[in-house]
Amino acid sequence: MLFTSYKFIELVLCLFAAYYIVPRRVRWPLLLVFSYVFYWLCDPKYLIFIGTTTVTAWGATVLMGRADAKAEAYLKANKENMTKDERKAYKKRLASRKKLFMVLCLLLNLGILAVTKYTNFVIANINTFLSKGNAIRAVDLIIPMGISFYTFQTMSYVIDCARGTCRPEKNPFKVALFVSFFPQLVQGPISRWNDLSKTLFEGKPFNASDFGSGLMRILWGYFKKVVIADRIITGVTMLISYPQIYTGVFVFCAMMFYAFELYCDFTGGIDITIGIAECLGIKVTENFNLPYFSKNIKEYWNRWHITMGTWFTDYIFYPLSVSPKMLDLSKRSRQKFGNGVGKRIPVYTSCFLVWLTTGIWHGAAWNFIVWGLMNFVVIMASQELEPLYAKFHGRFGLKEKSGYKVFEIIRTILLMSMIRMFDCYRDVPLTFKMVGTMFYKFNFNRLTDGSLLKLGLSASDYYVLLAGLVIVFSVSLYKARKGTDIRSALRGKTALAGFVMAVLFAVIIVFGAYGDGYDSSQFIYNQF
Repeated sequence: MLFTSYKFIELVLCLFAAYYIVPRRVRWPLLLVFSYVFYWLCDPKYLIFIGTTTVTAWGATVLMGRADAKAEAYLKANKENMTKDERKAYKKRLASRKKLFMVLCLLLNLGILAVTKYTNFVIANINTFLSKGNAIRAVDLIIPMGISFYTFQTMSYVIDCARGTCRPEKNPFKVALFVSFFPQLVQGPISRWNDLSKTLFEGKPFNASDFGSGLMRILWGYFKKVVIADRIITGVTMLISYPQIYTGVFVFCAMMFYAFELYCDFTGGIDITIGIAECLGIKVTENFNLPYFSKNIKEYWNRWHITMGTWFTDYIFYPLSVSPKMLDLSKRSRQKFGNGVGKRIPVYTSCFLVWLTTGIWHGAAWNFIVWGLMNFVVIMASQELEPLYAKFHGRFGLKEKSGYKVFEIIRTILLMSMIRMFDCYRDVPLTFKMVGTMFYKFNFNRLTDGSLLKLGLSASDYYVLLAGLVIVFSVSLYKARKGTDIRSALRGKTALAGFVMAVLFAVIIVFGAYGDGYDSSQFIYNQF
């Protein structure tokens, strides 16, 4: 069951009605029931996987909590009888015990993720070295919807409990709701316990202003999804399905079409998630911050899929870069190659592993791995060239000029869109070949000979897309300049806010892409 299905809308409307009828103390259990009903309606088999993740995470963290409580009582009772070194050794043993619980839980749950998502990828790669008669058969495995999202979210909770930055929750049903909160299951965000738990279990009283603001965000998300993303995907599909025909300038068209599609699809889904949560008085972490206004790749990744980026930074990059083995490698590199190389070793190695993991997380295919490594190469190259950039900017004084800022934004969009073509063609050699045709097949005349009307999009579709993208850009530009979004500006202006929502609703109904040739059945990030 997906956001664009009638079943999902009916489920959410039923939740809204029931949530504010029942007493506040039972609202979070009601959310848990609806979350499991959602997952059961998707596929009852999925409950086995999310249930296993929930039970093991709760069990591991409860054991950590008991170990902490036992240690605190022991240290308090023996405060006068233990030396400083003995207390230190005892705390070290405690940390090792908690780490054992954490590692076992991580191995089990990340193992489930690895087996379900990557088994056939591994088999396919092994088969390239085997004869046809000895080839290993692919395995028919269930891949639960959103498994990457809820696994990473749950493991962050387990790791934070082991680190002592998060207090273990004794109530298994509260842990179950944190893991399964259904608006997040489709495509995130990847929330942290310390953030989401503040409002998830509170059951706030009904607030008309918050409810209206959340409803407006839901409609905004559906507008981006069904009016823009589900319309333009037809052109993207046609362009990438016939690479022998659509080369040169058509690759550029595919690149830009996909950039618009992905943005409206992914941010639209996040808008729906956060809007539903806001209607319920629940605060969910923002996942985007005007990424297409970024001036470089590093800034782009600080604005795009923020919760994923911070997850990899906090749980992979930092632990790796300051690990004893990495620091030892850095020390030996300094001695052999000098400080310049030595100080880069931990950063570059950790960054490489983060982007490799990011690519693998996005999908079990080489195109995603290459996509991740291409991001690594560009970011590292930009970082190495930073002194040269600074010298150039200082000499010509371009950094503060508006025209140059626009150039930086356009350059970043084009570069990221080009790297993203690995996601479109799904074949690494073909992607390099097709991107290359943009630079030597100058068939610009094809843009005006009617070819664009043969992509499954009519002239009226292009007008709707143009108008929709202008609206999205205008709303984004307003936020960039004012530092706040239009929804906030409309708070307290009931009549105007109601008019805006009525217009959005009408536009979605009239211009939504529901006809033949369109596929509203899946958000791009469902596969993760």
